Amino acid sequence: MRGLICLLILSISAFGHAEDSKSLEGRKIDFLIASIETLQGAQFIRNGTAYNAKAAADHLRLKLRMAGSRVSTADDFIRLCASASSVSGTPYQIRFTDGSAVTSEAYFRQKLIEFKP
Repeated sequence: MRGLICLLILSISAFGHAEDSKSLEGRKIDFLIASIETLQGAQFIRNGTAYNAKAAADHLRLKLRMAGSRVSTADDFIRLCASASSVSGTPYQIRFTDGSAVTSEAYFRQKLIEFKP
């Protein structure tokens, strides 16, 4: 009986840790999407067309929903949703107000480094 109780406690503990880990990854993904949504004056370039920050965030949320269980980490999100068009394969870019541009993958990877739980 004592062994069964220990096993039950370990199972609950492991499940709780998995949920904490998942919520941390969810918070990272939310942080990444918010970082693009709040970029003042920046443009999100997708398949040669420029979109504002709000439209970019909406598109990324849609891709995240469509990816479903394939995305379980922030790295999955960057790789599968936020780096390139799933239609053309063309990398997404972010053009800042000063005219400089960076791939969205580079932008999101840098933002992930800046994330503070």
